[in-house]
Amino acid sequence: MHSSDDKPETAPTRDECLPLFGRVLFLSANAATLRAQLGGADVELPRALPLRDDISTDEITPMAALAHYDDALGRHPYTGLRVGDETPIALDAIVTAGFTVTVAGKRYGKGSSREHSPMAEKLAGIRLVVAESFERLYRQNADNIGLLTSTDFSLIERIQRGERIALRELLAGRDALASDILACGGLLGFGRRHLSNITAPISQQTHRHAGSRTLFEKIVARHLLSTATTRNNTNPGQGVFVRADWRFIHEYYTGMCAHMLRTAADPTPALHDAASIVAFEDHTSYVEASAMHRTRGLVQPIRAMCRAHREFVAAHGLRSHRTLTEDEAAQDKGDNAAGISHAMMTEHYALPGQLVVGTDSHTPHSGALGCVAFGVGSTDMANAFITGAVRMTLPESLLIRLEGHLPAGITAKDIVLDLLARPEIRAGLGVGKVFEFVGPALDGLSVDERATLTNMTAELGGLTGIVAPDSHTVRFLRERRGVEFVLESWMRSDTGAHYAATLRVDCTRLTPMVARPGDPGNGIALKDLPAPVRVDIAYGGSCTAGKRADFDHYYEVLAWGLARGLRVPDSVTLY
Repeated sequence: MHSSDDKPETAPTRDECLPLFGRVLFLSANAATLRAQLGGADVELPRALPLRDDISTDEITPMAALAHYDDALGRHPYTGLRVGDETPIALDAIVTAGFTVTVAGKRYGKGSSREHSPMAEKLAGIRLVVAESFERLYRQNADNIGLLTSTDFSLIERIQRGERIALRELLAGRDALASDILACGGLLGFGRRHLSNITAPISQQTHRHAGSRTLFEKIVARHLLSTATTRNNTNPGQGVFVRADWRFIHEYYTGMCAHMLRTAADPTPALHDAASIVAFEDHTSYVEASAMHRTRGLVQPIRAMCRAHREFVAAHGLRSHRTLTEDEAAQDKGDNAAGISHAMMTEHYALPGQLVVGTDSHTPHSGALGCVAFGVGSTDMANAFITGAVRMTLPESLLIRLEGHLPAGITAKDIVLDLLARPEIRAGLGVGKVFEFVGPALDGLSVDERATLTNMTAELGGLTGIVAPDSHTVRFLRERRGVEFVLESWMRSDTGAHYAATLRVDCTRLTPMVARPGDPGNGIALKDLPAPVRVDIAYGGSCTAGKRADFDHYYEVLAWGLARGLRVPDSVTLY
C-alpha cells in the first residue's frame, strides 16, 4: 500500500512538475474494456467511451471497505463499481495493476459523504482523478487528503505520453483555498500552518454583505472566521472557514479521524470546545443479525471499528449516543438515548440560525429548523476538532417554490422524487447548491416532513437544504424539546435576494411516486408503472423516513388495512 502520511513540508511547490507515471484507468461503461485494462492493456480515451457517469462513493468503496480506516483501505477502490450486471474490479486489482490516474464521466463521487473513497484511491496509488464533473463533498474530501482532481481531459494524453505536469497546471480553475490546501499536502497540513489561532467569528459590522441576502447567507455571515487566505472571500465558489455550533461524528468515521490526528498532528491533541461535539453509534446496531455481515466476515472488523470510536469518545469525554441494541447497564452509565445521528441533532440539539456539521451526507436534515447544516468528511472533522474551523465553499442558492397544497396521501418524499426526476436536476443543476424551500405547500408540512426535503438535498446533489423557521418550528421545539424559542426578524430571506435559479413544483398535481432500482433519481409516478411490481421486503424507518411523522404514516396505513381485514402476504417480509 501507499503511505497516507503526506506531510506539508514534503508537498511539492506549485511550480514543481509531478511525474504522474504509471497507468491510466478509464472507468468505462463497457465491462470488456475495463477487464482489458485490468489484464494489462493500456487504452486511449476514444476506445474507453462511453465513460461511467454517476459513480457513487458506494461503488468506489462498498460497505465492506468501511470497516477499515487505515492502509488496508487501499485494497478496496472500485470493488463495488457496477458495469451492466458485473462488478469487474476485484480486491487489490488497482494496486496490482499499477494505476496512478483514474478517468470517469459526470457527477463522480455522488451519494454518501464517506471519505473512505478518495482515501482508498490514494492508498492504492491513485494520484489524480479526472472526471467531467465531481460531487462537492467527494471533491472536498479529495482536496483534504491531498488527492488531485481535475475536469481537464486534455491532461490524459499528455500523462499517457509520460509528460511531467506542474502542480500549478493541475490546480488550474480551482478556488484559491482548495489550491492552498493541496499545496500544503492536505487540510491538516494547512490547518497547522494557518488555523492554529482562529477563535472568533468576523464582526458582522465588518463583514456585512451589501444588498439583500438569503437566510443561508445571513447565517454563514454570522459564523465566518477570518483567516489570512479567506479574509476577503464573499462570492460563490470561494472557500471560507466557519465556526460550527455543533459538530457530530459517527462510528464509521471516528476511527479514521483519530488515525489522522495521531499520524498527522499531535498524538494526544486537545479538542476545540469539546462540549459542542456529539458522537453517535447509529450504523451498527444490528451487525450480528446481518447475514451479509456474518458471511463476509465483517462482524469482527466492524466491532473493532466501534471500539476505536468508543476509545476516542472516552479519551476526550465526548457526549455519546450508543446503539439501539446497547445493553441497559451501559445506558445506565450515563450515555444518552440512541437514534439516527442527523435526526437526533434536529430533535435534541440544533436551533434556528445555528450552523451544524456532521460526518454524514444527510446532515442537512437540520435545515428543516432554519439551520445551515451540511456534511463533511473525516479530514474536515479532524481539522475542525483541533482548530474549531470548518471548511466550506460558498455556494449559490436555488429557490424551490412549493405551490398549491398537497393532496391527501402525498408526502414530502413525493416532492423530492419529483424534483429528482427533473431533467435539470439530473443534468446537475443542484450540485453544490443550497435548496431553499418556500411556498404555501410548506404550511401543510410538519417539521418532520420538512426534514425529508432538506435531508434529501444530498440526493439532489446540493450542499444543504433550508426552510425559514416559523410557527411550526416554534411548536416543534416546544412540544418535542421543551424549548421556548423566540424567532428573530433576521431569520428569513430578504426580498430581492439572489438565486441561481427558481424551480416551481405544482403540488396539487403530485401523485404517489416510487423510485426504480439503481438511483433515487429514477423516479416515476406510481400510476405510470407499466405493470404491478412484486414486493419481497417492505420496511418503514430509515435515515430519511424514521421520524415520528413517518411512523404516524405507517400506523395509518397498517390500521387502515387491519380495519378491512387485510394481512401481510406470506411472500412479503415486513419490518
